[in-house]
Amino acid sequence: MTAQEMIDFVDRLYTAAGAGNWDTASTMLTDDFVAHEANGLPMAGEYRGRNGLRDLYATVMALCDAVGFDRVETTAGKDHAVTILSIRFADPDLAPAELCEMFRFRDGKCCEIKPYYYDPATFNAASRAKASAA
Repeated sequence: MTAQEMIDFVDRLYTAAGAGNWDTASTMLTDDFVAHEANGLPMAGEYRGRNGLRDLYATVMALCDAVGFDRVETTAGKDHAVTILSIRFADPDLAPAELCEMFRFRDGKCCEIKPYYYDPATFNAASRAKASAA
């Protein structure tokens, strides 16, 4: 895949996931797809297979009241792309979670996503806020 093809792919994957179109999203992932979430986050662990992204998304949405994912830019090279984004939360007093997501590609599909949070405390605070409101 060219760099532009990877950037376009990431855009389509975000669009499908954001719309809850998991049938389309799952066709864009390899059978051995894995999304990694770092220790120290309430959704820590690995989310595997064609439904791994859907499972991760459901977990994240259950943990916090996210109202928007603001993508800044995606860049790509070799076999990967990286997107800079932030997650806005319903509570305006909560700082957005700033992160980059690394997408790795194989045979025209995404085989791995690895997010890197600038400060995991922002997501953890949003998760605690939702839990205390319940």
